[in-house]
Amino acid sequence: MVSDVYFPRVNGVSTSMETFRQALARQGVEVRLVVPRYEDETDEPGIIRVAGRRLPNDPEDRLLPWGAMHRTVRAAASGCDLIHVQTPFIAHYAGVAAARHHGLPALVTYHTLFEEYLQHYVPFLPAAWLRGLARSFSRRQCNAVDTVVVPSSAMADRLTRYGVSTPLAILPTGIPLARFARGNGAAFRASHGIPPERPLALFVGRVAHEKNIGFLLDAFARAHQDCPDALLLITGEGPAMESLRQQATRLGLADSVRFLGYLDRASALPDCYAAADLFVFASRTETQGLVLLEALAAGTPVVALSAMGTADILADAPGCIAPPDDPQAFGEVVGRLLANPAACLELAGQARKTASLWSDEAMAGRLAQLYRQTLAKREKSGTLAVQTSAAES
Repeated sequence: MVSDVYFPRVNGVSTSMETFRQALARQGVEVRLVVPRYEDETDEPGIIRVAGRRLPNDPEDRLLPWGAMHRTVRAAASGCDLIHVQTPFIAHYAGVAAARHHGLPALVTYHTLFEEYLQHYVPFLPAAWLRGLARSFSRRQCNAVDTVVVPSSAMADRLTRYGVSTPLAILPTGIPLARFARGNGAAFRASHGIPPERPLALFVGRVAHEKNIGFLLDAFARAHQDCPDALLLITGEGPAMESLRQQATRLGLADSVRFLGYLDRASALPDCYAAADLFVFASRTETQGLVLLEALAAGTPVVALSAMGTADILADAPGCIAPPDDPQAFGEVVGRLLANPAACLELAGQARKTASLWSDEAMAGRLAQLYRQTLAKREKSGTLAVQTSAAES
């Protein structure tokens, strides 16, 4: 697997790669990673890091050098059966070039809906022009590989409309159920000074504009009318942090919203999920929505907008509610539930059943099968090419 991001950079791509790497090993598939080096990370078997440089105004990410990445991926691919690209930047071109050099199949996972993403970070350019650029860019990259993996049916539909002709495989990232099922919510509340009885809503994710967290703050202001002592935790970091703090203050929520920053995924994050009465989420651009599944695995009910990738999770899912895309209507649902602990408990009893359908083992098994099918297809096409050449001669 090749990527421009990986842990300690926390995001959905990093989470997906690590989840699959661990679960694929139990399926008999050895995974070798080529990923960025951020600081002085400890070397690990099977993980090859390439040093990059910091991006202006973006201390979380690294710009990888073109030549070093190409050389490293080409060397790492020796002895591999296929290359699976995870990001569309330098890693994509290095991965595709290495696949061609070694005669290997190349797969891409399309994680991010850039059409809805770029306008938040390049606001001085026309949004329509940026959307067209994102579509053209995505179409070219996806049509340059053997298979495109997408985490939801909505994403498959979007790429088809872009003109992607490469075969699409809908394959979500699974979650390690046990890790999120054993969180200690009481300990988390105690360590953060949150009374056991205080109604608690939670958001987990990158604190960025495309996550639509401002919508959640507006909705939470409405929820306060029904549940005045409710608390909203926003866990994560990102460029929208300061503007969201200001919005919370304007809404009179300064004492009812806490920004926690990043939490350790191995311990603190499962405890945080377990501490919450509700998980709330309003992004309209998610390609899957792994945090919804993590919350459900912890037994925390979900209230979220049904849009793009989250729609697959929320469709007729016990333990989940999908209100209308309106802050007032969303807030009414959140306030009603937080003011009614019995209703939250009833939903919590259903949440883990929904999460069980999305286990990491099940999804890794499907990815391993896709790898085998891709290899078989490549071998068959090679045989056909040889036969055709012989017949022509």
